[in-house]
Amino acid sequence: MSYTALYRKWRPSGFDDVKGQDHIVRTLKNQILSGRIGHAYLFCGTRGTGKTSIAKIFARAVNCEHPVDGSPCMECQTCRNIAGGASLNVVEIDAASNNGVENIRDIREQVQYPPTEGRFRVYIIDEVHMLSTGAFNALLKTLEEPPSYVIFILATTEVQRIPITVLSRCQRYDFKRITIHTLTARLKELSEAENMDVEEKALAYIAKAADGSMRDALSLLDQCAAFHFGERLTYDHVLDILGAVDTAIFSRMFRAVLEGRTTDCICQLEELVIQGRELGQFVTDFIWYMRSLLLIQTADHAQDLLDISADNKQSLEEDAKMIPGETLMRYIRVFSELSNQIRYASQKRVLVEVAFIKLTKPQMEHSYDSIIERLNKIEQQLEEGVPVSPGLFEQAASLRAAVSGRPQAIQGEDGSQENHSAAFEPASQVVLPKAQLEDLQLIRNEWGKITRSLGGVIRSSFRDTVVEPSGDDCLCVVFAGIDNYEIGRRPTIMGELENYVKETYGKDIYFKTRLLGKGERVDTVYVSDEELKSRIHMDITIED
Repeated sequence: MSYTALYRKWRPSGFDDVKGQDHIVRTLKNQILSGRIGHAYLFCGTRGTGKTSIAKIFARAVNCEHPVDGSPCMECQTCRNIAGGASLNVVEIDAASNNGVENIRDIREQVQYPPTEGRFRVYIIDEVHMLSTGAFNALLKTLEEPPSYVIFILATTEVQRIPITVLSRCQRYDFKRITIHTLTARLKELSEAENMDVEEKALAYIAKAADGSMRDALSLLDQCAAFHFGERLTYDHVLDILGAVDTAIFSRMFRAVLEGRTTDCICQLEELVIQGRELGQFVTDFIWYMRSLLLIQTADHAQDLLDISADNKQSLEEDAKMIPGETLMRYIRVFSELSNQIRYASQKRVLVEVAFIKLTKPQMEHSYDSIIERLNKIEQQLEEGVPVSPGLFEQAASLRAAVSGRPQAIQGEDGSQENHSAAFEPASQVVLPKAQLEDLQLIRNEWGKITRSLGGVIRSSFRDTVVEPSGDDCLCVVFAGIDNYEIGRRPTIMGELENYVKETYGKDIYFKTRLLGKGERVDTVYVSDEELKSRIHMDITIED
């Protein structure tokens, strides 16, 4: 006897066997019990969610001689004939290969004859969106006013392609994607019935890979069980067969991206290629991993939304704390674009490598969110007190200007903005005494940390400010906007700032404020006279 695939062997025979579509099952059973049966139904939803199965169960139920709670008994002659395909009362048509006007005209001729047995003649038209325009037009009149003994059930995966004239004549039922929990429970039930020794974690991954389709889940289980026939089917076996990657790999690669370790990402990717992993599946799974991190950052009760274990949730929470939300959304955007490109690419590995380079080297990508990420890294470096180059603060100001969509530091007192070619000229250099330069560099390097620590009004109003020298033991805070300037110039604010600097850094520095002038630049580079002499290598005479 030939082998029967699992999805065919375990196709639901009654409404009680249908999983994940309770809202549809209950409605159809109530219609049968009350006798309020419609003449046209439209079943729409993604593949493998039970559209055709429920259509066949419904066809048996309306003709069953002894229905049980709205479901077919499967024991009467009518049920057995319909299940065996021997009944003339149930006609199943594949619209993909029978999509012409002449096929619909044949149906119109057949509906004139009443059923030979049972109460109804049921026409199940699968993939109905494949019908031609002429065929839809030929179906309209019959669909609207069929004989009392005729029921049409139309099934489609692309409901947007159905003409509105057909939609308005049908009762529409939307089939949901089946949840991972429901799929896993059904797979466990069937594996026990088939005497398969399967690890529960393996079943969970098969359910996830099925993407809401029961048929896909059973097909994948069939494939994995055949490959490891006679032995326990483990999680690692499933990963090998499907070319997938363990979730621990995603965490390692994610942390390598955050730390800018491009070489480690490329080497890890090469190892996956050598192991024969499918790169398309890897990209999809990595997007889902980052999506989980984003949900943990933004949603309450994320464990319920993600359907993950407590151990996995703890690991995801640790990774989620390491990255800002806007940076994580940039990562998802880059890999989502990659997912669309890799589907038809011949050099998939190159595209994935380029994507990782974009993530680890945001300066190589000129987009809004990559600028945000670079700016966050600079501010974090300044806040942590990491030794930086003298021009790093100017680089942060340049990025701030790029984010705001204008050349750097050209907002006037009236709030207007202008673009000047001078904003793109090399920055000028100003010589300062060594003591003044040290104070300036100290405060500039710690400026982000200072404003965050003071918090409140200072943190919000000092966001786009720049510190410049203003004499011995005196610095000036330059505001770009008039509103923030009016708030920040108050004596109480300046006094709070001076006290914090004295207590934290032991420096008695007096702070002044001013508003940025129209067309003025703030990217001036300050150097000490000793540094200037070392660069010029000649005596310098300063004239009055």
